[in-house]
Amino acid sequence: MIADAQITFLPVADLERSRAFYEGVIGLQLVVDQGTCHIFKAADTAFVGTCLNDDARAADGVIVTFVTDDVDGWCGRIASAGGAVERGPEHNDRFGIYHAFLRDPDGHLIEIQRFDDPDWSSAPK
Repeated sequence: MIADAQITFLPVADLERSRAFYEGVIGLQLVVDQGTCHIFKAADTAFVGTCLNDDARAADGVIVTFVTDDVDGWCGRIASAGGAVERGPEHNDRFGIYHAFLRDPDGHLIEIQRFDDPDWSSAPK
């Protein structure tokens, strides 16, 4: 299995409006506030992330993220299987993560990610 958890990130034009919808209307719990991204718990290990983006319909707006402690290992497996890592693995100080990006055959953006935030380890429980 590739991941310990899965996050689908959605671009949004108004972060607070999205928070009101996902918390108040849908009933999801906010588990991580990264300033310009909010991550909500949808199931035990499934999450929805909303990220501020002035162009909420940007081509790479939706990102499927697989959360794992073994980013390097998965990048190696992907390369060995004939896949191409587009960027990374690299640390992102802004969001406190270590991640890499690749694309599926239809061009959808896939992220393999580890959170450096110690609070994240308690979020999926």
